[in-house]
Formats: sequence, C-alpha cells, structure tokens
Amino acid sequence: MTCFFRRLKYCALSSSLPLFFIVLCMALLRPGMALSAPAIPQHGSLETCSAILYDLDHDAILFEQNADQHIAPASLTKVLSMFLAMDQIRQGAVSLDSPVTVSRAAARTGGSRMGLSEKDNVTLEQLLMGMAVSSGNDASAAVAEFVGGSTPAFVTMMNAKAQALGMRDSQFRNPHGLPAAGQYTTARDMLTLARAYLQTYPDALRFHNTHFINHKGRVTWNKNPLLGQYPGADGLKTGWVNASGYNIIFTASHGSRRLLAVILGAPDSRTRGVEAFRLLDAGFQVCDNRAASVVAALDCLPPEQYRPDIHKTAREAWLTYASADDAPVKKLGKGKKAQVSKAKQTAKTKAQPKKKEAAKAGVKQKRTSDQAARRAADQTS
Repeated sequence: MTCFFRRLKYCALSSSLPLFFIVLCMALLRPGMALSAPAIPQHGSLETCSAILYDLDHDAILFEQNADQHIAPASLTKVLSMFLAMDQIRQGAVSLDSPVTVSRAAARTGGSRMGLSEKDNVTLEQLLMGMAVSSGNDASAAVAEFVGGSTPAFVTMMNAKAQALGMRDSQFRNPHGLPAAGQYTTARDMLTLARAYLQTYPDALRFHNTHFINHKGRVTWNKNPLLGQYPGADGLKTGWVNASGYNIIFTASHGSRRLLAVILGAPDSRTRGVEAFRLLDAGFQVCDNRAASVVAALDCLPPEQYRPDIHKTAREAWLTYASADDAPVKKLGKGKKAQVSKAKQTAKTKAQPKKKEAAKAGVKQKRTSDQAARRAADQTS
C-alpha cells in the first residue's frame, strides 16, 4: 500500500492527472471504509436504511423502520462530542469564551473542515459553531483535545456518556465520525442522544440552525436541507461516510408540538432531504389528527411532490461572503464601507472588462478543481 501511494504521488507530480482523482483514490482506499451504503428494507415506508420519529411533547415514538440496525454514525458523532463540551461548560470546567490553541494534529484532520490551521487561537464557542455548521472534523479534534486532555481520553468520555444515556447499541472510536473499525450506532440510539441533548441544552439549537460561517476567509455552510425550507425546522446534524450513506438528525416545531427524527442510510443527499420532509409532514398530520398513523400518512405523500433545494444554504453563504469575483473574502464590510467597496469593485470591473473576464475564468476554473477535490476528500457532511 505504501508503495502504491508513492507511485501515485509520482504520477501526480509528473503528469496532468487531476488532483481530485488522487484524493478520490486515497479516500476509497482508506481502511475501514465500505464501498456502499447499507441496504434499504424491501417493504419499508421510506427510501432509507433506518429511521425513527419521536413526539417530544408526548414522549411517544410515532414511527420506526429498521431502527436497531447497526450503522456507521458519520458526523452525527459530533452531537455527542458537543454534548460533552456543553457538560463541561455547565460544570464550570471551561466556558464558551475559553481560548483554544489548535494543535498540528487537529489542524491536519481530514474530511469536512472548518478551515483551522496549526496555532490558530479560537474560542470554544467558535469551535462548537464549526462542528455544527461546517461539520468540521478539525474543530471536533480540537475540542476533544481541549475538553478531554487528549483524543483517547475524550473518546473514553464519549462512550461513558453514551452508556449513561442508555445508548446500548453504539460504540465510538473518534470525536468526529470519520471511518473507524468498530464504530457504529443505531437510529434508536441517535434518537436517545438527540432527545437528551435537546432537553438538557435547548439553547444549543442556535449552533445547529446557523446557516453558514466564515473562518479567516473559508466559507462553509450547513448541509441540513430543512433549514430555511421546512417551516419550524431548526436543527440538528447531517452526516455521511461511504459505510453509512447519508444520515441526518432533524427536528421541527409547529405551534406547541416538536418532533424529533433520525434517518440513517439514505442513498444520496436529495433522498435524505425528501424523506426528512415526508417524515415530518406525516408526523404532524398524526399530531393534528389528520392521519391515523405515520405509515398511512406516508402512503399519501409521494416523494415526487417534494423538491428540497439541497444547495440553498451554499448559495446564501456565497451571496453573503462573495466579492465581485465570487470568491470568499477575509472580512465582510458593514454599512457605507461595504457599499463603497462594492462600488469600487464595480467600477474596476467596468474599466477592465477583458482582463476581469480572463481573471474570473481562471479563478472559476481553479475553484471548480478545488471544490471537486474537497468533495472527493469530504468524508462527513
């Protein structure tokens, strides 16, 4: 394997082989990764491996499908890591304003990233936001080292917390959810985790319903397709690795009723979004006495009528943090300063149209290549 990667590196340096292909090959050959998501039950009501829906106000499970199937948790793991960090804050051991210096190991954590660099000085609150919004594996590693003293110690804390919560079919091997041998969970256990998390720290939803953040010019956005699209949706967390398919813990409220649900093992991100919409609609129909059961409601809610925009928060992020060249900027101006800056950019664009178009094309080409590489390497989202 070592020889293979040496040859691969040589080929990349001596040919025009695209960077994203190199990253893709390395990702596919990562130990512990499966090549496909788990199977979807043949007679299930949802196009996902497993799911569960819970009425928080009446402490009742409204629906479940294959809810005890073992599956890789992917980035849903970060909810447990954030739970532990919030525990330490409540106990007074740390605070949201606690300064954290990012280690080399944390900064080099692969997969989805907040964009941390070695020796970055950030607050614990910034790292929690990076975990929830960016699904930052680098932020998760930094939190684990800071809160637990070391990553192994933090993982021990994670498993102890899971057992205390009653998560009987889960084992965690790292703080972020990247593929690891022996790491698994179930939809039922993830529901147990999310329910306790929301009941203990309801204000934590502010992290999970933030649409996007900008860390030193790196703009990242929330992958939850419900945010800004499903009425009352305000959390919680998405995840993906090859071994699990597309996962999501999600919650929404209508009036005084709040539903909490988990979907594990959707075959793609669009299906994950569609089934999340359907499951909430069916659940609220039952709550409003418009359907006898969630299964009956789902039968009358065909997937074809749902078209969630899975790129909505990404567009919001770039519209907010974009310059004239559609590239992320280091800082966002306010008021008149922002207007003046925009006016100068517009004038410059009009003065040099040909040069600008050429530069824009170059930036776009490079950005497309970079984005392809990041997507190939992104093991959680």
